[in-house]
Amino acid sequence: MGEDKKVNRVNVSIFDDDYIIRGIANKKQIEKVATYVDTQMKQIAMKNPYLTPKKNAVLVAVNIAYEFFQLQQDYEELIKLLDEEKKD
Repeated sequence: MGEDKKVNRVNVSIFDDDYIIRGIANKKQIEKVATYVDTQMKQIAMKNPYLTPKKNAVLVAVNIAYEFFQLQQDYEELIKLLDEEKKD
């Protein structure tokens, strides 16, 4: 049967708004992710001070999704190289 995992509740601040994040990740991981999102939001706001918070958040989401897809592609290429090394 499935394991019951503890759900953590963590208070975080992102772009000067407070949130309670619930998840199975540990507190430090949740805080690290929130800090990363906060930093990204603030960096985009500094470059584009007239963006609404909603548009800022969408740009951050697109940038983070791009980073994720790049990392996923890099990972797949590394796996392919490792598989080729095993064959040789």
